[in-house]
Parts: sequence; structure tokens; C-alpha cells
Amino acid sequence: MHLKSIQQLELPATADMHVHLRQGELMELMVPTVRQGGVDTAFVMPNLVPPLTNVDQVLDYQSKLRTIAKDVNFLMSLFLHPSITPDVIAQAAAAGITGVKMYPQGVTTNSESGVSNLESFYDTFAAMEKHGLVLNLHGEVLESLAPKDVTLEEAFLPTLKTLHERFPQLRIMLEHCTTAAAVEAVRACGPTVGATITAHHLYLTSHDACCDPFAFCKPIPKKPTDRDALVRTIVSGDPKFFFGSDSAPHPLQSKTSAEEGKAPAGVYTQPFVTQLVIVALEEAIERGTIKEEDVTQAKLEGFLSKFGRQFYRLPEASNKVVLERKGEKIPTSIRSEDGSIEVGISKVGTDVFSLRWV
Repeated sequence: MHLKSIQQLELPATADMHVHLRQGELMELMVPTVRQGGVDTAFVMPNLVPPLTNVDQVLDYQSKLRTIAKDVNFLMSLFLHPSITPDVIAQAAAAGITGVKMYPQGVTTNSESGVSNLESFYDTFAAMEKHGLVLNLHGEVLESLAPKDVTLEEAFLPTLKTLHERFPQLRIMLEHCTTAAAVEAVRACGPTVGATITAHHLYLTSHDACCDPFAFCKPIPKKPTDRDALVRTIVSGDPKFFFGSDSAPHPLQSKTSAEEGKAPAGVYTQPFVTQLVIVALEEAIERGTIKEEDVTQAKLEGFLSKFGRQFYRLPEASNKVVLERKGEKIPTSIRSEDGSIEVGISKVGTDVFSLRWV
């Protein structure tokens, strides 16, 4: 497949298995952009204020999302917290909740109520294994706990291995994989362990993130060799790895007015997520990281749509999108009608395919 010369491309709808849709007016602005990016299925993160720690809260949030976008399948999650007991897991399974998200305490946005001791949740994980819920891991440790010269993600990888060995039937997702070491750790586990890869970690490096507030996120992008390892993982066609945008909106003002190094963590890609994966692959071909022939229709469909649905035990996409080259460029931001909320978009000014539903 010669991406640069393709003028039109038809793909099954993207399944975005890691989405932040926020709450209140920001949620109302964000939710319509899910389908704009070619997505019909979205796994929604629970790190709201307060975090979603009971079934009623999750179902109420899902109802709000569905009211705004009736044609998106919103998969929901609980925030791992001491209140998430085995009984709550049974209730969640009966209510159709998909997973439970583990945030180490204090590592990212709205994670102050996160986990400090995973072993205290072993009964909960056993209940998840029994009821078929997915454990979604923000796979980093606090900076104070990471050995010198070891990334926060790599310091977490032994924990992934321990959890998988103790709960071999529990489906575990290592979210937003950023390193070559994480890819190898996931591959070393059995078929119940998978990982999401974002669009932005396919084109950003630590150099970008340190200098541009719109490229700053958690987990922080890593070395060019790690970025390239993620690209090669996608074109390997390995079904353990699939798309989760981790699109994380913050008001433009908070990104631009913060002191240097103090901007909130999050890269916003949602309105162009499908196209940005393709842009990242095009850039990787230009760098010589991969070859034109490494990118095939089947591999794009697998990463963007099929593998995530398979892991989450969902049917294949019934909807399709068409991407066409029409000279569209990524705008600076998306804003509410009255201009009160504005969110900056990643990779401003980049040429992208235009997307429409068929």
C-alpha cells in the first residue's frame, strides 16, 4: 500500500479503546468529536471529579454520553478504589460495565484517589476474572518509586507480569504503551494480556513533549527508538496491540497559560484519530522506519478496528468510513458555539484525509 499516493481509502469504523470525554460543558463539546474521528465504539475512562466508583455513577454517565451521541457504543469502566469490592464487580457485570481502570495514586489527571497497594485488590481481581471484566492498567509508577534511569512505565512492567501470573484468566490491558520494553513484556504474556497504542505516541518523542504543551502527556513520549518500536508493532499485525487514542482534552487556556513544565497532561486528537494514525505511518515510511509494503489494508483494519473488538468480545464493525484527500488540514482548535470552551488539537496544520461515514 503506497499511502502517499492513495487518494481514497475505505475502512471499517475505528474502535477507540481509551477515551477521555470529561464532564459538564467540556463533555458536551467532546462527545460529538468521537464520530468525527471515524469512531463508533469508545471505551470511556472513569477519572472524573469525583471518580466513578459505583455502578450507578457509571450508568448515569453513560446515559449522558448516549444522549449526546446515540450512534456511538460507549463501553464503560469503574475507577479502581477501595469501594470496588467483589460484590460491586458482580453488580457491574450484571449492568454491562466493561472494565475497571487502575490508576496509581497521583500519576496523572484526576488520579489522587488512585491505588497505592495492588495486593489489597486481589479479591476484586479474582471477581473480575470470574465475571469477565477487563482490568485496564495505567502502567506507570510514581517517580519516587522508579530506579534511576528507568522509565516509569518500565518500572511497572514486573507488576504486569505478577498480575498475569496470579490471575491468568483475567483479561488485562496495558494502556497507552510507550516503550519497546513494554511491547516485549506484553508479548511475553499469554493471550489474555493486550495493550493499547495511541496515535500521538506514534509521532511524538520526549523532545516534543518537553517543549510543546500540546505534546505533553502522561505517559510522556519516549525516545525515537521507542516511537519507532510502536510503529513496527502496528505493522507486525500482532492482535495483542490495538488502538486506544487516550485523547485527553484540556481547555486551551490551561495549556497555554501554565508555567513552563506545568501544563496539564494530555494530548487531544479525537476529531482526527483515524487520520493521525495514518499520518504517523506516512512519517515513519519517510524516516525509513518501515517500508511502504509493510502497511496493508488488513493491518490497518486490524489495528484500528478488529483487534480491539476481538479482545473486548465485541462483534466486528458494521459501519464504514471513507477517507479522501481533499486538502484538509488539522485546525488549531475546537471550540463551543459561544466560544467559552476551546481545546487545542494535536499536530495543527498537518495535511490529513477528510473522513465521511458510509
